[in-house]
Amino acid sequence: MIRIVTDSAADLTKNELYLPGVYVVPMTVTFADGTGVEDDGSMTRDEYFTRLAGESKLPRTSQPSPESFMKAFRDAQEAGDEVVVITISQTLSGTWQCAKLAAAEVEDAQVYIVDSRTATQGEALLVREAVRLRTEGLSAAEIAEELEHLKERVRITAIVDSLHHLQKGGRLPKAVALVGGALGIKPVLALREDGEIKMVDKGRGRPGALVAMFKQIDKLGGVDPRYGYTLLYSDDRQLAAPVHHYMHETLHLTGGRVAQIGPTIGTHIGPRAVGVVFVTKE
Repeated sequence: MIRIVTDSAADLTKNELYLPGVYVVPMTVTFADGTGVEDDGSMTRDEYFTRLAGESKLPRTSQPSPESFMKAFRDAQEAGDEVVVITISQTLSGTWQCAKLAAAEVEDAQVYIVDSRTATQGEALLVREAVRLRTEGLSAAEIAEELEHLKERVRITAIVDSLHHLQKGGRLPKAVALVGGALGIKPVLALREDGEIKMVDKGRGRPGALVAMFKQIDKLGGVDPRYGYTLLYSDDRQLAAPVHHYMHETLHLTGGRVAQIGPTIGTHIGPRAVGVVFVTKE
């Protein structure tokens, strides 16, 4: 059998967590008072955003340890299974490097590691594709090769309430955060094929930002309908409604999913974020 291992930054839904042969290595969030919680569902996503809103300092997020990956690889090795690993973009986290170090320590393990160059449901999209390819009978090496090609076309664009969380977490320069933080301005972000988060536009208030985000969908290459799309939100699901309306009524796309951002990514994105994940047209 082929095991598919990912990290909790993929924000898999409850249904995806129970897909056969899919394993999640959790990241950790540590609050200012020193208490930590693993991003493993022990604290619900709604509970996390409620606590985040009451924190005076931004929590710290930590990548999984090499040991946690080593355990997953050894378990697979003992069962005679191959492993395909899909990690968060290595420009955002050291998780990919941890997985590489762990694979080197497990002798003769058949492990193929893919840097997704994305995060949250962009990463989950690759997990779903790996499951589909496994069902079609591809080998672990073949699945990893297919994912290396597909990841070049995965895009995320989103609106955030402010760039404070991204700047405090070191994911955006302070100068960019200041530009995007003007009164009444809502920044539009994109996570592109290079795996980095960039502020690509902005809008006056949320309506203006939504228009700017919709334009980004075209600028990023348009949506390949074969893969559907996923609507993202952090703490308020209702904010995804106008995005769903645009995807369905204007772009005439079906097959959409709705998914909540988890603690690891949510720490850096913050509240009232909304976005869309898709695969660009070839």
